[in-house]
This record gives sequence, C-alpha cells and structure tokens, in this order.
Amino acid sequence: MRSLSSLPDPSADLSPGPAETLSAPTSTHDATRIFRLSPLIRLTLLAFYAALTLPLPVLAAVTQATVPPALLGLGLGLGAIALYGALSERVITDATGIQVTYPTWVRWAMRRGWSLAWADIEALKPRSTGQGGLVYYFLSKAGAAYLLPMRVAGFAELVRLVEAKTGIETRDVRPLSQPWMYLFLLLLTVLLLAVDIWTLTVALGSA
Repeated sequence: MRSLSSLPDPSADLSPGPAETLSAPTSTHDATRIFRLSPLIRLTLLAFYAALTLPLPVLAAVTQATVPPALLGLGLGLGAIALYGALSERVITDATGIQVTYPTWVRWAMRRGWSLAWADIEALKPRSTGQGGLVYYFLSKAGAAYLLPMRVAGFAELVRLVEAKTGIETRDVRPLSQPWMYLFLLLLTVLLLAVDIWTLTVALGSA
C-alpha cells in the first residue's frame, strides 16, 4: 500500500507551462478572405469600353457633330470612371458572414453593397437570365434576396466556403461565364482597337 505522503499534492499547480499551453486550431473557413473580380474580366470589359468609345470625340470634331467633342469626351471619361468603380467589387468572408463591398468613393456615388450573416442565410436559389444562364441568390430568413457574386477570382473556393458555413448544397453552382468566353471577347476587342486606330488615322489624315 502506498503511503499518503507519496500521493500528489492536491494544492500543487497542475496548469501547463508556457511551452505546454494548448491553443485551439483556427479553421481556414473562419479566416477573413477577400475575393476580387477576375483580372481577365476587368481587363476585357475596360478594353472593350475603350474600343467602343475611343474614336468618338475625334470623329465628332472631324464631322463637326452637334455635340462638342470636349463635352463628349467628358461624358465618356465619366462613363469609364463609373465602369471602373463597378468593376472594383470585393467579396469579403469571415467567421460571421459574407459581405459585398466597394471602395469608399463608389459606395458614396453608386453602389453601397450588402452584408449577410451566415446564420441568416436560409437558401441559395437559382434564377434564369435573359441569355439562358443561371444566377444565384441568397435568401435570408427575413425574405430578402442577395445576388451571389459569380465573376470573382477563386469562385470555386468561395462556393465551397459558402457550403461549409451554411450547409447548403453547392455542387451544381457554376460560374455565369467561362474564362474562354472572355478570352474570345478580348481577342475581338483587340481587333476592334486595330480598326479604331485605322479609322482615326484616316479621319485625321483627311481633316
């Protein structure tokens, strides 16, 4: 039989030392993530806008249009700023929810974005577009609908994160447009820019 003196002292400090301190692992789904619009989409749409509008002020001056070239150029410049602002969308996720936001100047002038707690998401519902594609909306418990951003880089990871945090099946959720579609549009945009340069050369040469 062991003597009472050999038993551990109940008053002894049994808390782990500094090297033994246990820390709970942090889930990767709880870390703050920022998803930005795909660079390919941003480049393609900005270049396409430039290809469509670049010759207009010069042609207005050459043809003596009723709209002053300076005013037309100002309007097109503001349109380019608005497009750049719309393409600056960011999706932020963390342990509490998902948020769609824009830079401060965009929120002040055009779009405010939205935020939704994971616990408030009730369903993810598809809706058909006019072009035959599918977009998805978060349905909150309050009955509001929020469009799932589908043109961000890392969309597959975003969808997996939504499924992990909400338990909603997302296996059939696909991006609205495939990368090859924007690559094809970018190629057409380059050809259109070449036509613009030729048109401006002819117009300025005959002025």
